[in-house]
Amino acid sequence: MKSCGVVVEYNPLHNGHVYHLEKTRELSGAEVIIAVMSGNFLQRGEPAIVDKWARTQMALAAGADLVIELPVSFSAQPADYFAKGSVCLLHALGCDAICFGSESGDSKDYQQMAHFLNQNEAMIDQRFKENKNSGQTYATQMAQTLEELTPHQTFSLSTPNNILGLAYARENLRHENPMELYTTTRVGSDYHNEELMEQNFSSATAIRKKLVGNQLNNAALEELKLSMPDSSFKLVTSKPLVSWENYWSYLKYQIEVQSLEELRTIYQVTEGIEYRLKEYVHEAESFEQFISLVKNKRVSWVKLQRLCVYILLQLKKDEMVEEIKKPRAIHLLGFSPSGRNYLKEKKKEFTLPLITNVTKKNKSLWTSDIKAGKIYQMGQMGLIKEQDYYRQPVK
Repeated sequence: MKSCGVVVEYNPLHNGHVYHLEKTRELSGAEVIIAVMSGNFLQRGEPAIVDKWARTQMALAAGADLVIELPVSFSAQPADYFAKGSVCLLHALGCDAICFGSESGDSKDYQQMAHFLNQNEAMIDQRFKENKNSGQTYATQMAQTLEELTPHQTFSLSTPNNILGLAYARENLRHENPMELYTTTRVGSDYHNEELMEQNFSSATAIRKKLVGNQLNNAALEELKLSMPDSSFKLVTSKPLVSWENYWSYLKYQIEVQSLEELRTIYQVTEGIEYRLKEYVHEAESFEQFISLVKNKRVSWVKLQRLCVYILLQLKKDEMVEEIKKPRAIHLLGFSPSGRNYLKEKKKEFTLPLITNVTKKNKSLWTSDIKAGKIYQMGQMGLIKEQDYYRQPVK
């Protein structure tokens, strides 16, 4: 059974994601699509609007055959570690190919660029150090460095999907038997566009803004219904929704009670950022206001959001150093009939333990994610169900 992987978040799943799944099957000829999906905390450093189980239902309804959870130690990360965890899981599952959405470019272009970057890491690091301290964020400085070194590149290195696509290609080449690489051009509105689009390919950002920031009257519901498949629409309008504001009081408490020394033990708390966190936590009345106060030219909004995830979940530097080496297990969230057949055929070949049911016996493989699930529940206390223990895969 030929398989093709996709790396997703589905926050929530919309028409553009359905298109991606359809093109993935078409381009790769795969019988089985494996979705590696972020759990309850996402790549841009934010909680998912609905939990991973609801998003698994969306994925299966839209055409995915296996849904596997990307652990939080990789999911709330910049592109390189996000890709490292995702690609490692696909290889552990014996996946044949990977297909990602991009703004532009051909898969061969990403392959060639990935080869160049992997073979010239020392030179790139040296050039980056020479360009550093310009007062810009890491991502901006690295994009400029790569553009200087590869002036004839055919795709932009400043758009989120292209950056992730290149990260997948680089990580894939680090494995002994690289997967086939496919890319499909995104359709519809820009990734960050906050307005719903008339052509029904709205961004997840616009959909979330409408869901969380507004009273959902009939007109708003009709707009949303056009932007996503019926299965997704029914789930996001029937499940408890969360945003960062649901966790603001918990985050504020953590920053307030911890000393500067304790904050420095948290993953990625560096360069004195703990002083700014302490200074502005008293002034801010909301999470959004807090980030806007702490942010400066050198620290992006997204980096700060990720940092807040690490503080909220109490992810320590020493623990994360070990966790980001490699995923410890494959956590199965859901499967279709084709997915079930794939598991039967390939299970003995998997190179990581397969968890279909988190229990006391295997919890040591899933410690950080169990904690993340408990804290995620606190966003809508009493409404969000247990996230890990004894939850069965969605069928």
